[in-house]
Amino acid sequence: MERIELLAPAKDLDCGITAINCGADAVYIGAERFGARAKAGNPLDAIERLIGHAHSFWAKVYVAINTLLYDRELDQAAGLIHRLHRMGADGIIIQDVGLLECDLPPIPLIASTQMHNDCPDKVAFLQKAGFKRAILARELAIDQIRDIRQRTAIELECFVHGALCVCYSGQCYLSYTLGGRSGNRGECAQPCRRRYSLIDDRGDPIVKDCYLLSLKDLNLSGHLDELLDAGVRSFKIEGRLKDKPYVANVVGFYRRRLDEILSSRGWSRSSSGRSQLDFVPDLDKTFNRGYTSYFLHGRDESVGSIDTPKMVGRPLGRVVAVKGRSFTLDARVTLDSGDGLSFFDEHNELCGTLVNGVDGPVVFPDKMDGIRIGTMIYRNRSHAFLRQLVNTRTTRKIAVRLSLNETPDGFSMAGVDEDGNAATATIAIDKTPARNPDTSGATVRRQLAKTGHTPFACIGVDLAWSRAYFLPVAVLNGLRRDLLAKLEIVSAENRPREERRIVPNDVPYPVRHLSYLGNVLNQRAAAFYHRHGVTQIEPAAESGLDMRGRKVMTTQYCLRHQLGLCSKQGGTGHLQEPLCLVDEAGHRYEVRFDCSACRMEIYY
Repeated sequence: MERIELLAPAKDLDCGITAINCGADAVYIGAERFGARAKAGNPLDAIERLIGHAHSFWAKVYVAINTLLYDRELDQAAGLIHRLHRMGADGIIIQDVGLLECDLPPIPLIASTQMHNDCPDKVAFLQKAGFKRAILARELAIDQIRDIRQRTAIELECFVHGALCVCYSGQCYLSYTLGGRSGNRGECAQPCRRRYSLIDDRGDPIVKDCYLLSLKDLNLSGHLDELLDAGVRSFKIEGRLKDKPYVANVVGFYRRRLDEILSSRGWSRSSSGRSQLDFVPDLDKTFNRGYTSYFLHGRDESVGSIDTPKMVGRPLGRVVAVKGRSFTLDARVTLDSGDGLSFFDEHNELCGTLVNGVDGPVVFPDKMDGIRIGTMIYRNRSHAFLRQLVNTRTTRKIAVRLSLNETPDGFSMAGVDEDGNAATATIAIDKTPARNPDTSGATVRRQLAKTGHTPFACIGVDLAWSRAYFLPVAVLNGLRRDLLAKLEIVSAENRPREERRIVPNDVPYPVRHLSYLGNVLNQRAAAFYHRHGVTQIEPAAESGLDMRGRKVMTTQYCLRHQLGLCSKQGGTGHLQEPLCLVDEAGHRYEVRFDCSACRMEIYY
């Protein structure tokens, strides 16, 4: 039976526990150092607590140590991996291959998407080098994923939801070039979410002051079936900087969707237990920049969010009247006090306000600045829904069936959970016949089914006795507690574990020459590539390279296509090139188009 993983982000312990409780089969979390989200590091004691909670449900915890490392940091990172292995982490996500030249514990290694795993040759190399899993590049089309699957046997993990980096992951040097904050070091300043103007070679503006490098958010919830057919076995939600409400809502939504698909195929999830959500998930009600399937089916949609990098929300209606401290929409709306509204002002800047009250189509906002007749109003925050998510008490339970059996000197209680784990508890006690057999049986079943704060949910109690007996509630409670405690121990002992030690080899790397795009920042990474046949290596940008005249971004996203100027799509192809992007500080970047590969490159 195929076992499929829903993988969720954990900014911190609370988010990680929420993800597990809402149905994630695994979570990924940043270690205290060396994670690709420097602001999402976590102390080891918090990670250990998360591991304990996840393992109760046979769910996994992967720890991200996926930055490029300087020579002085390699042994520190390796030591950190040893500590994580001892506390039970299920895998380590890495980018820097210098770690493969270190003394690592036998823990599965996962190739970060920062390694830009975009083709069969590269992914096959990772498999031969000893990686357990490759996280695929976000830009891949479904046929490319299928091709990688057909030519490799490594586990494939694929992003299905969340924010998109406009550049190929691991290949962006724009933030580093501008201010020394490297995305490959976990410190990206997100220059892709800033305003730019696009000008031609005569200095004439094509587009002015738009967020030309900002993308919509990924949403592949409608494509999970075909991703499964293509060979993906782990579905990843982006968001190690996202909060608990976001995690709860998105995980809850994908859990329901994925369960429907797995059930229809006779497949199963990769962990145990079922979540009973106390809210109805809705992807439109948590932060998003609008949704896209990106390039899963080629270049068939606009993927940019160039008007704003913020959340616009659902349209409510257009303003038809403004009076005092209120405005009237062209339709009645249902809003709650505290809901967030957004709109574009006369300068096309996204603005916002809160709802104080509503009377049919008349809305009383906290402030009226910028609202005019004709303004389209959106709701980008549901106060009631957000409160539900903040206060969610969703729990996750493992199904267990119990039986009470009569023994010569008392009773025994047996339990078998959904994974086949079994345990027994016994008690020696005088057997007193029940005065009311029907009532006694119902009482015993009801009392034994109370699993409380344990990770179990009783799905049935069988009574195997020669006649109905009276058992005090305290005896039943004690027997049940003893049994479930033993069952937890058995489940922990039987939890599937994988240990995998890297065995150095000299399988050839797909290319012989590496430029700074190879991201070799330390001597051990260079030694790794030399051992695998690379003969020429340029050091990484973060080594202090002068980036003037160099490529700082490569992207499948194309401004020609986004702006309707692509000749392949019927637009005009006669722009006065080269084109330049100019940011708000006046920095200029040359934009080049590789139309044969449908690719855009940006040079500093």
